Amino acid sequence: MSDKTAEKYRKLVSTIRDIADIHQAAGLLGWDQQTHMPPKGNDARSRQMAVLAGLAHEKHCDPALGEMLDELYEHPELTDEQRALVRETKRDRDRSVKLPLDLVKELTETAGRAHVVWVDSRKNDDFSAFAPLLGKLVDLKRQEARAIGFEEGGVPYDALLDTYEPGATVQKLDPVISYARDQSVMATQAIGGSSRRPKVEILKKNYPAAQQEAIGYRIIKQMGYDLQAGRLDEAAHPFTSSFDPCDVRITTRYSINWLPSSLFGTIHEAGHALYEQGLPVEHAGTPLGDSLSLGYHESQSRFWENQVGRSRAFWSYFYPELQKLFPENLGSVSLDDFHFAINTVEPSLIRVEADEVTYNLHVVVRYEIEKALFAGDVEVEDLPALWNQKMKDYLGVEPQCNADGVLQDIHWSLGSFGYFPTYLLGNLYAAQWTHAMQKELGDIKNLIENGEFAPIKKWLNENIHRHGRRYTTDELAVRVSGETLNPVYFADYLKERFQELYDVTW
Repeated sequence: MSDKTAEKYRKLVSTIRDIADIHQAAGLLGWDQQTHMPPKGNDARSRQMAVLAGLAHEKHCDPALGEMLDELYEHPELTDEQRALVRETKRDRDRSVKLPLDLVKELTETAGRAHVVWVDSRKNDDFSAFAPLLGKLVDLKRQEARAIGFEEGGVPYDALLDTYEPGATVQKLDPVISYARDQSVMATQAIGGSSRRPKVEILKKNYPAAQQEAIGYRIIKQMGYDLQAGRLDEAAHPFTSSFDPCDVRITTRYSINWLPSSLFGTIHEAGHALYEQGLPVEHAGTPLGDSLSLGYHESQSRFWENQVGRSRAFWSYFYPELQKLFPENLGSVSLDDFHFAINTVEPSLIRVEADEVTYNLHVVVRYEIEKALFAGDVEVEDLPALWNQKMKDYLGVEPQCNADGVLQDIHWSLGSFGYFPTYLLGNLYAAQWTHAMQKELGDIKNLIENGEFAPIKKWLNENIHRHGRRYTTDELAVRVSGETLNPVYFADYLKERFQELYDVTW
C-alpha cells in the first residue's frame, strides 16, 4: 500500500474513532440515567445527551469524512478487511447525512424526557400521561424514516428496521416471522392440552436478593464474563451497555417472589456482554469492532439464557449450589421438578417473563402494531385497545391494565421502533448456531453438565464475535452454519425440548 493511501486510511480510522468516543460518552450518560442518576437530573441529562448526539452527527456528516470515504471506497490497495471497514463506515454516514441535525437533537432530547415519563406512567398505570410524548416520538421517527428512505416497493418502516438489523425489510421478515408465529401457536396449543403441569409454585417462594445476586455472579463468572472488564448492577429494565470490549456493563433486577426474573435475566445480559467482550480490541471504535446486528446480538443472549441456561445439563451442574443458597425452598425439590418448573409454558402478559414457546408471539404483537403505526393505519390513541386485542388473539390473555399491556416495554420511550423483531430473529439464529456448533464440538450437553463453558465461548468468539461487521448478516450466517437464516432449526429445538417435557406432539 502506498504511503498516501495508508495515511488516508489511518486518518479515516482516527476520525471514526473520535465519533465512536462521543457515542460512548453519551452511552455512559445513558447507563447512569438508568442506574444511579437522581430523578431530578433527567432534564439536564436529556440536554447533555442531545448535545453529544448533535456533535457526533455533525462530525459524521463532515464533508471531509465523505471525501475520504469516496477516495477509499473499493480502493484496490486496501485489504478485504479494510474495505469492509470503509464500506460499513460509508453505510453509516450515508444514513446520517440524510438526517437533519435538528431532527437528531430533537429525537434524542424527546426520548430522554419520554423515558422518565414512561417510568412514572407505567408505575401509575396512566397511558394518557405518556401518550403525548409517545405521539411526538412517533412523528419524529416517521420524519426519520422519510428522510432515510427505503427501497422501491418497500415501506417507511423498512428504514427503521434497517437501523437494528441491516438489510431487514417487511418483505423479508414477514415470511420468517409468520413461520415462527405458526410454530409457536401449534406448540402452545399442544402443550395447553397436556395433562402434565410443572410445580411452578416452587419458584414463587421468598428468594432474598442477596442470595440471588450470589448465584448470578457465580454463573456469569463460569460463563466467562470478565468482571475486570465489566460490572453487574440493578435496573428497572435489565440491559447491557458497552463502551469498549474492556468496559461492558450489565444490569439485572431482583424479584423476591419470582426466582427466574434475575436468574435468567442475568444470564441473558451476560450473553450480550460476552459478545461485546469478544469483539476485537484492536478494532474498537470502528465497524470491525462493532456487533453485526441486534438479531445476532440477541442470538447470543438467547443462546445462553435458553439453549444453555434452561437445559437440564446446566442445572445438573449448578443446582446443588442453588439448593445450598435456598435450602428451605429447594432443598427437597428434585432436579427434574426444578428443570420442569423453569421450562413452564403458559401464555402470559409480560414479554420479559414469557417462556420460550410463547415468547415469539409477544414479538409478533409488537411487530404488527409497529407496522400499522408507521403505515399510518393506527395512531397512538389506538394503541392500548389494539394491543389488548392482539394479546387476546395470539395468546388468549388480555391485560386488565396498561402497565401490563402497552406500557410494559421501555423501547418506545427511547424511540426504538423497529427493535422488537430482532428478539425473534435472535431466537431463530440461536438454534441455528447450536446446530452448527455441535457439528464441531459434539453434543454440548456433555460440556454444559460439567461446567465446561470455555469451548462454547471460544467457538462463539471465533465464529461470530471476532468478525465484527466485516460480513453481512447473510454472509456470516453462511460462514457459521452453511446457510442463511433458517427458522426450521428453532422449530426442531422447540420439539426436542418441550415435547418430552409435556408428553405431546405437534
